[in-house]
Amino acid sequence: MIWEPIILSLKISFLSTLLTLGIGVLLARLFTKYQFKGKDLLETFILLPMVLPPSVVGYGLLILIGKRGLIGKILYHTFGITLVFHWTAACIAALIVSLPLMYQSCKAAFLNVGQDYEEAAMDLGADEKKVFWRITLPLARSGIFSGIILSFARALGEFGATLMVAGNIPGKTQTIPLAIYFAAESGDKETANLLMLIAVVFSFAVIYGLNSNIKKKG
Repeated sequence: MIWEPIILSLKISFLSTLLTLGIGVLLARLFTKYQFKGKDLLETFILLPMVLPPSVVGYGLLILIGKRGLIGKILYHTFGITLVFHWTAACIAALIVSLPLMYQSCKAAFLNVGQDYEEAAMDLGADEKKVFWRITLPLARSGIFSGIILSFARALGEFGATLMVAGNIPGKTQTIPLAIYFAAESGDKETANLLMLIAVVFSFAVIYGLNSNIKKKG
Protein backbone atom coordinates (compact mmCIF):
# COMPACT_ATOMS: atom_id res chain seq x y z
CA MET A 1 0.00 0.00 0.00
CA ILE A 2 1.13 3.52 -0.82
CA TRP A 3 0.41 4.73 2.74
CA GLU A 4 2.49 2.10 4.53
CA PRO A 5 5.90 3.73 3.94
CA ILE A 6 4.43 7.15 4.75
CA ILE A 7 2.97 6.00 8.09
CA LEU A 8 6.14 4.09 8.96
CA SER A 9 8.37 7.07 8.07
CA LEU A 10 6.31 9.38 10.27
CA LYS A 11 6.37 6.86 13.12
CA ILE A 12 10.15 6.46 12.92
CA SER A 13 10.73 10.21 12.54
CA PHE A 14 8.52 11.16 15.49
CA LEU A 15 10.04 8.56 17.81
CA SER A 16 13.66 9.20 16.79
CA THR A 17 13.15 12.97 17.10
CA LEU A 18 11.72 12.55 20.59
CA LEU A 19 14.76 10.51 21.63
CA THR A 20 17.12 12.89 19.84
CA LEU A 21 15.56 15.85 21.66
CA GLY A 22 16.24 14.36 25.09
CA ILE A 23 19.77 13.26 24.24
CA GLY A 24 20.60 16.45 22.34
CA VAL A 25 19.44 18.78 25.13
CA LEU A 26 21.33 16.74 27.74
CA LEU A 27 24.57 16.64 25.74
CA ALA A 28 24.37 20.31 24.78
CA ARG A 29 23.83 21.29 28.41
CA LEU A 30 26.79 19.22 29.58
CA PHE A 31 29.13 20.50 26.88
CA THR A 32 28.21 24.18 27.33
CA LYS A 33 28.09 24.17 31.13
CA TYR A 34 31.06 22.05 32.13
CA GLN A 35 34.71 21.63 31.20
CA PHE A 36 36.24 18.15 31.33
CA LYS A 37 39.07 16.14 29.85
CA GLY A 38 38.40 14.75 26.36
CA LYS A 39 35.55 17.18 25.73
CA ASP A 40 36.66 18.10 22.19
CA LEU A 41 37.19 14.45 21.28
CA LEU A 42 33.73 13.44 22.49
CA GLU A 43 32.09 16.37 20.74
CA THR A 44 33.80 15.39 17.49
CA PHE A 45 32.45 11.87 17.89
CA ILE A 46 28.91 13.23 18.35
CA LEU A 47 29.16 15.34 15.19
CA LEU A 48 30.88 12.66 13.09
CA PRO A 49 27.70 11.16 11.53
CA MET A 50 26.97 14.56 9.99
CA VAL A 51 29.97 14.25 7.64
CA LEU A 52 30.37 10.50 7.26
CA PRO A 53 28.86 8.74 4.22
CA PRO A 54 25.52 7.12 5.19
CA SER A 55 26.84 3.70 4.19
CA VAL A 56 29.69 4.08 6.68
CA VAL A 57 27.24 5.01 9.43
CA GLY A 58 25.06 2.04 8.49
CA TYR A 59 27.96 -0.38 8.49
CA GLY A 60 29.13 0.96 11.84
CA LEU A 61 25.66 0.34 13.23
CA LEU A 62 25.73 -3.21 11.88
CA ILE A 63 28.97 -3.79 13.77
CA LEU A 64 27.30 -2.54 16.94
CA ILE A 65 23.70 -3.80 16.80
CA GLY A 66 23.90 -6.72 14.34
CA LYS A 67 23.19 -10.20 15.67
CA ARG A 68 26.95 -10.75 15.90
CA GLY A 69 27.72 -7.15 16.81
CA LEU A 70 29.13 -5.81 20.06
CA ILE A 71 25.73 -4.79 21.46
CA GLY A 72 23.49 -6.92 19.25
CA LYS A 73 25.16 -10.14 20.39
CA ILE A 74 24.40 -9.37 24.04
CA LEU A 75 20.79 -8.44 23.28
CA TYR A 76 20.26 -11.56 21.19
CA HIS A 77 21.82 -14.12 23.55
CA THR A 78 20.48 -12.53 26.74
CA PHE A 79 16.99 -11.38 25.75
CA GLY A 80 16.46 -12.94 22.32
CA ILE A 81 16.13 -9.46 20.78
CA THR A 82 17.19 -8.83 17.20
CA LEU A 83 17.33 -5.18 16.16
CA VAL A 84 18.46 -5.40 12.55
CA PHE A 85 15.90 -5.71 9.74
CA HIS A 86 13.26 -4.29 12.05
CA TRP A 87 11.78 -0.78 12.20
CA THR A 88 13.63 -0.17 15.47
CA ALA A 89 16.91 -0.39 13.54
CA ALA A 90 15.62 2.31 11.18
CA CYS A 91 14.74 4.41 14.22
CA ILE A 92 18.26 4.00 15.62
CA ALA A 93 19.76 4.98 12.26
CA ALA A 94 17.56 8.08 12.10
CA LEU A 95 18.55 9.01 15.65
CA ILE A 96 22.28 8.71 14.93
CA VAL A 97 22.23 10.81 11.75
CA SER A 98 19.94 13.52 13.16
CA LEU A 99 21.57 13.89 16.58
CA PRO A 100 24.33 16.24 15.33
CA LEU A 101 21.71 18.69 14.05
CA MET A 102 19.83 18.64 17.34
CA TYR A 103 23.03 18.96 19.36
CA GLN A 104 24.33 21.91 17.35
CA SER A 105 21.00 23.74 17.55
CA CYS A 106 20.67 23.20 21.30
CA LYS A 107 24.30 24.13 21.91
CA ALA A 108 23.92 27.40 20.01
CA ALA A 109 20.67 28.13 21.86
CA PHE A 110 22.26 27.58 25.29
CA LEU A 111 25.30 29.68 24.40
CA ASN A 112 23.00 32.54 23.38
CA VAL A 113 21.31 32.56 26.78
CA GLY A 114 22.96 35.31 28.80
CA GLN A 115 24.70 34.09 31.94
CA ASP A 116 23.44 37.21 33.71
CA TYR A 117 19.93 35.73 33.86
CA GLU A 118 21.19 32.47 35.34
CA GLU A 119 23.47 34.19 37.84
CA ALA A 120 20.71 36.56 38.92
CA ALA A 121 18.33 33.64 39.52
CA MET A 122 20.96 31.78 41.55
CA ASP A 123 21.67 34.93 43.60
CA LEU A 124 17.97 35.00 44.46
CA GLY A 125 18.22 31.48 45.86
CA ALA A 126 17.29 29.23 42.93
CA ASP A 127 19.30 26.03 42.61
CA GLU A 128 20.96 24.94 39.37
CA LYS A 129 18.17 22.56 38.39
CA LYS A 130 15.46 25.20 38.85
CA VAL A 131 17.51 27.76 36.91
CA PHE A 132 17.79 25.35 34.00
CA TRP A 133 14.06 24.53 33.85
CA ARG A 134 12.74 28.01 34.66
CA ILE A 135 15.31 30.28 32.98
CA THR A 136 17.68 28.57 30.55
CA LEU A 137 15.29 26.20 28.80
CA PRO A 138 12.53 28.78 28.13
CA LEU A 139 15.06 31.29 26.78
CA ALA A 140 16.58 28.63 24.51
CA ARG A 141 13.26 27.28 23.24
CA SER A 142 13.54 28.90 19.79
CA GLY A 143 16.87 27.22 19.04
CA ILE A 144 15.65 23.91 20.45
CA PHE A 145 12.54 24.11 18.29
CA SER A 146 14.73 24.65 15.23
CA GLY A 147 16.71 21.55 16.21
CA ILE A 148 13.49 19.54 16.47
CA ILE A 149 12.39 20.58 12.98
CA LEU A 150 15.79 19.91 11.40
CA SER A 151 16.15 16.55 13.15
CA PHE A 152 12.66 15.46 12.13
CA ALA A 153 13.33 16.42 8.50
CA ARG A 154 16.68 14.59 8.54
CA ALA A 155 15.11 11.48 10.04
CA LEU A 156 12.31 11.55 7.47
CA GLY A 157 14.80 11.65 4.62
CA GLU A 158 17.23 9.05 5.96
CA PHE A 159 18.12 6.42 3.35
CA GLY A 160 21.63 4.95 3.33
CA ALA A 161 22.10 3.90 6.95
CA THR A 162 18.49 2.67 7.11
CA LEU A 163 18.98 0.43 4.10
CA MET A 164 22.09 -1.09 5.69
CA VAL A 165 20.56 -1.97 9.06
CA ALA A 166 16.83 -2.32 8.34
CA GLY A 167 16.64 -3.39 4.71
CA ASN A 168 13.65 -2.79 2.45
CA ILE A 169 10.79 -4.90 3.76
CA PRO A 170 7.39 -3.55 2.59
CA GLY A 171 5.10 -2.89 5.53
CA LYS A 172 7.88 -3.47 8.06
CA THR A 173 10.99 -1.38 7.30
CA GLN A 174 10.22 0.35 3.99
CA THR A 175 10.30 4.10 4.54
CA ILE A 176 9.48 6.82 1.98
CA PRO A 177 13.06 7.18 0.62
CA LEU A 178 13.42 3.42 0.28
CA ALA A 179 10.02 3.07 -1.38
CA ILE A 180 10.88 5.80 -3.90
CA TYR A 181 14.23 4.24 -4.74
CA PHE A 182 12.95 0.72 -5.28
CA ALA A 183 9.79 1.88 -7.08
CA ALA A 184 11.94 3.86 -9.53
CA GLU A 185 14.33 0.94 -9.91
CA SER A 186 11.47 -1.43 -10.77
CA GLY A 187 9.90 1.02 -13.22
CA ASP A 188 6.89 1.88 -11.06
CA LYS A 189 7.00 5.58 -11.89
CA GLU A 190 3.47 6.26 -10.66
CA THR A 191 4.31 5.22 -7.10
CA ALA A 192 7.72 6.89 -7.20
CA ASN A 193 6.24 10.17 -8.47
CA LEU A 194 3.46 10.22 -5.89
CA LEU A 195 5.82 9.52 -2.99
CA MET A 196 8.29 12.07 -4.33
CA LEU A 197 5.54 14.69 -4.46
CA ILE A 198 4.47 13.92 -0.90
CA ALA A 199 8.07 14.09 0.31
CA VAL A 200 8.73 17.39 -1.46
CA VAL A 201 5.52 19.02 -0.18
CA PHE A 202 6.15 17.86 3.37
CA SER A 203 9.79 18.95 3.32
CA PHE A 204 8.82 22.33 1.87
CA ALA A 205 6.28 22.80 4.67
CA VAL A 206 8.90 21.89 7.29
CA ILE A 207 11.48 24.35 5.94
CA TYR A 208 8.87 27.08 5.48
CA GLY A 209 7.69 26.59 9.04
CA LEU A 210 11.26 26.72 10.35
CA ASN A 211 12.04 29.95 8.47
CA SER A 212 8.79 31.52 9.66
CA ASN A 213 9.62 30.61 13.26
CA ILE A 214 13.11 32.13 12.97
CA LYS A 215 11.72 35.37 11.51
CA LYS A 216 9.10 35.67 14.25
CA LYS A 217 11.69 35.12 16.98
CA GLY A 218 14.07 37.53 15.25
